[in-house]
Amino acid sequence: MNSKYCSMLETPIGIIMIFADEQFISEITFTDRDSNGISANELTKLAARQLDKYFAGTLIAFDLPLKQSGTNFQQEVWQSLLNIEYATTLSYAKFSEVKPLAIRAFAAANGKNKIAIAIPCHRVIGSSGKLVGYAGGLWRKQWLLQHERNVAQKGQTEFKF
Repeated sequence: MNSKYCSMLETPIGIIMIFADEQFISEITFTDRDSNGISANELTKLAARQLDKYFAGTLIAFDLPLKQSGTNFQQEVWQSLLNIEYATTLSYAKFSEVKPLAIRAFAAANGKNKIAIAIPCHRVIGSSGKLVGYAGGLWRKQWLLQHERNVAQKGQTEFKF
């Protein structure tokens, strides 16, 4: 997928860059890389507005046209991530329950997700309850999970590293 447009958004957990073409958001990532003069379009602006609302605690479900390149298996995993409810977590073992022998493949596909937050890979944790594996950094994963718990008023959550 060739991303032609980009928006940058300052958030409580760092700068987020949103990449898209004319039809789909292809990447939402924490990064400091330069957008090299790539301009925004309506999709990247829409995603930025929705992410602003997410961080303000007024949006719990994204409504964005999302598409990233990956294998059929990766696409299945990313689609499954969308079914994890806001402010809840799921262990890798539970997440891969439909194909228990593929737990490592599920974890690898989860780790290759390029659409942070909107495809909520941050909601998958280790079986022991520990935070594991987040490309944006475990401190961001902890912040996102705590933010969602606070917004949903599900009380305090303490995660172990």
